[in-house]
Amino acid sequence: MKHLPLNSSAVIGLLALVLLTACNNDQSYADRLNEERNAVNAYLAGHRVVMSVPEDSTFEVGEDAPFYRLDPDGNIYMQVLNAGDKNDKAKTREPIYFRYSRYNLATWYADGTLTVTSGNENAMDAESCSFNYSDYTLPSSSQWGYGLQYPLLFLGVECEVNLVVKSQFGFTNEISYVTPFLFHVRYFHSQI
Repeated sequence: MKHLPLNSSAVIGLLALVLLTACNNDQSYADRLNEERNAVNAYLAGHRVVMSVPEDSTFEVGEDAPFYRLDPDGNIYMQVLNAGDKNDKAKTREPIYFRYSRYNLATWYADGTLTVTSGNENAMDAESCSFNYSDYTLPSSSQWGYGLQYPLLFLGVECEVNLVVKSQFGFTNEISYVTPFLFHVRYFHSQI
């Protein structure tokens, strides 16, 4: 029995066909980014949204306050529940402690369930989490991603916010999951 000779482009084509067939059930990264955007947009559709930070950084405050888009690409949206003291801003490398609850918006988008998936806000026996403000060279700071530090660019340390954070600005070890989260966060100068 004679075999047909296979050249390298035929082998590559065959491998590509096998891989495409095998990966048919898996979502591409672009598909996951699209789902993330849809989940965030669906959540924000139920709220007022302001597409930029006020020039004087004077935010509406409270449960009915709008979500403000903090970055130009729409990776972080913030609702200010308590602005803290504007004269008490975080200083570079200052240890900032925080308590949070985190809700998976992809799950909410899929089945309407908005439940706490992680956090330490309601477990007072759990230690406060912390980062050194604006110092991403430390793993203890960078692990939380950029999103949790963003509010402190505008607000006083003792503030309280709701944040919608897309995966790129979320926990660094979870970026590849492409999952958006809603955070409820309170910041402090000292551990509580």
